Amino acid sequence: MNILMYSHDTYGLGHIRRSMALARNIRDAGEHNVVIITGSPIAGRFDFPQGIDFIRVPGMIKQTNDLYVPHSIKVEPAMALGIRQDIILATARRFEPALFLVDKAPLGLRREVVPTLEWLRRERPETRVVLGLRDIMDSAASTVAEWREKRIYEVLDRLYSEIWVYGSRDIYDPIREYEIPDNIAAKMHFTGYIPRQIPRAQHRPRIRRSMSVAPDDTFVLVTAGGGGDGRKVVDTYLTMLETLPHPKLKSMIVTGPMLAEDAYDELAARARRLKVRICKFYRKMEKAILAADCVVSMGGYNTMCEIVGAARPSLIIPRSVPREEQIIRARLFAARGLLEFIPWETVEPAPMLECILKLLRDGPVYEAALASFPMTAFDTIKSRIQSFGDQA
Repeated sequence: MNILMYSHDTYGLGHIRRSMALARNIRDAGEHNVVIITGSPIAGRFDFPQGIDFIRVPGMIKQTNDLYVPHSIKVEPAMALGIRQDIILATARRFEPALFLVDKAPLGLRREVVPTLEWLRRERPETRVVLGLRDIMDSAASTVAEWREKRIYEVLDRLYSEIWVYGSRDIYDPIREYEIPDNIAAKMHFTGYIPRQIPRAQHRPRIRRSMSVAPDDTFVLVTAGGGGDGRKVVDTYLTMLETLPHPKLKSMIVTGPMLAEDAYDELAARARRLKVRICKFYRKMEKAILAADCVVSMGGYNTMCEIVGAARPSLIIPRSVPREEQIIRARLFAARGLLEFIPWETVEPAPMLECILKLLRDGPVYEAALASFPMTAFDTIKSRIQSFGDQA
């Protein structure tokens, strides 16, 4: 089966990481060819196994809600968007996918995927066109307003065969929150959260040794996702180490590759003075998370899946702007005893240290709660893809 995936990737690492996790599982579940169309500027840093490849379209950066500009090439935004749209449609025409999986954005960036959706409906009605949504998009009010304004409900009804929700309706119910009509709700399948390739827990001592973490070290991992908006988290952690009495901690900071160079240089100089390991990108983040005694993160969907999969105690510093997705999920998970959180807007060194010490002290309690959390997405998606073959 030929499977085409679209990931618009204007910001951060979340979309390409989610697409890679799904592609690996889909490939392992059968004899499938998977091609990912992505705008991620760092797609080439990931390992693409046999049976999976990617096509890179010109990257775009969101400057305002209505303005996207090219990431690298010096052309007008309309030209870059036109190139992206042409590549997406041409790939679908040549690759002839049996499944077209769109990540998060039903219309694509500035409606760039709509011509492909319409072509598939007209010329290849046998192709299953699926929208993959994370469980929480934004606040209910803003999501409903945006979907009405952009006529997304109409597109979901007319151009998509199914909608996969990467979450649990017991935790957050987008059908109710986002006022999904019955005809669209009937297409929705809740997959559960997406697991990651986390090494088995018994390999944790070996992984810690490979990272030069001794058995008696207290290892704290700080990760800021893509890094474009993570400076405050890293700065607060370094200030905590610089100014507050604390037990001996062995720390590693992954700032994200999209942190500005001058900001990274300033933070790296401070980290080196504290003998803290710091880097922009770490290829084996799943291993680093498993090795940690505590993880400090902004709590994007993908990092949360990795933390839950590894059952590591975590302090989440979620944003509430420009979208409330992170803060909503952090509150829901904290209410279940899975983590601690401090809002990004109010985080300070002293409360951060207090939370980290609590997580280290009560680590087994958090680990037990996380270990019982279901991560079922791959089983559900495998079943859905098998059903497509049965219905062919």
